[in-house]
Amino acid sequence: MVQVIFHHKNGDMQEIDAPENFSLMQAAKQHNVDGIEGVCGGCMACATCHVIVAPAWEERVIAQDNEKSDEEEDTLDTAFHVEDTSRLACQIKLTPALDGLEVALPGAEPIWRKSA
Repeated sequence: MVQVIFHHKNGDMQEIDAPENFSLMQAAKQHNVDGIEGVCGGCMACATCHVIVAPAWEERVIAQDNEKSDEEEDTLDTAFHVEDTSRLACQIKLTPALDGLEVALPGAEPIWRKSA
């Protein structure tokens, strides 16, 4: 299992345990993470699974064969609150190396910003 921490707009944090090789979107939907809809089912046709990856995790996410494609960038152009580390959760495959991954929902004020 891979632990993921979601930072919500109301300041709450939600920790979930997800199976390896699930997408972050699949895991979020399985655990009813508020703010992750995944309307298109993971085909990058919407941005309803938009998350902001904690900067400390960005390189680790990419190193797990989760590079951001041009198509993902184009889809993120339709989202609100896009940041440098914004990603579509459907494009992040969870691996053991991502255990403890922290992401924020758009509009959240995650703890990593408060400590910066």
